[in-house]
Amino acid sequence: MTARFISFEGGEGGGKSTQIARLADWLRGRGKSVLTTREPGGSPGAEEIRTLFVTGAADRWDGVTEALLVSAARRDHVMKTIRPALAAGTWVLCDRFADSTLAYQGYGRGLSLEMLKTLQALATDGLTPDLTLWFDVPVTIGLHRAAARRGTEARFESLDTGFHERLAQGYATLAAAEPARFRRIDAAAPLAAVEAAVIDTVAARFPDLG
Repeated sequence: MTARFISFEGGEGGGKSTQIARLADWLRGRGKSVLTTREPGGSPGAEEIRTLFVTGAADRWDGVTEALLVSAARRDHVMKTIRPALAAGTWVLCDRFADSTLAYQGYGRGLSLEMLKTLQALATDGLTPDLTLWFDVPVTIGLHRAAARRGTEARFESLDTGFHERLAQGYATLAAAEPARFRRIDAAAPLAAVEAAVIDTVAARFPDLG
């Protein structure tokens, strides 16, 4: 079976990182080679950009600078990590991809979606996930979870509730526009229920997994 690229999307506190690890274990149990990665980051150069992008004050960068930074990181990530892994037959599970830029800098920051789509076409080298799992959680719940684990990477978590409401609506709009690629996961459900939903969704999308 061809290697697949699955992205995990959603606002703050959705539990994506936990579920990526669990899905990776499930896939490995079915004999698949799996790479888990993240954005911004996932390659040495992109990880350096990540430090600039996610730390510091909320107003450290404006939306355009954010979009340029994350797109540079994404380009390096795609060319040096994701494409080589897929070519080698490895499944790639990525914590965020291009939809995050549309959601955060587009719907959240108010930048032009058309401009961002053009920028992302360059950054991704035309690569699109085979499946995108959207971890949908009410803003108040997500921010409460995020606050409980807050570390140094908290630029976006510290933005006002209005930003996060726009972000949530942005993801809903993106998912509605591409129903063949997006699948909504109720991230407010108990951990085991979320894990089961993720596995059931992946198994249904790729029936050759068994």
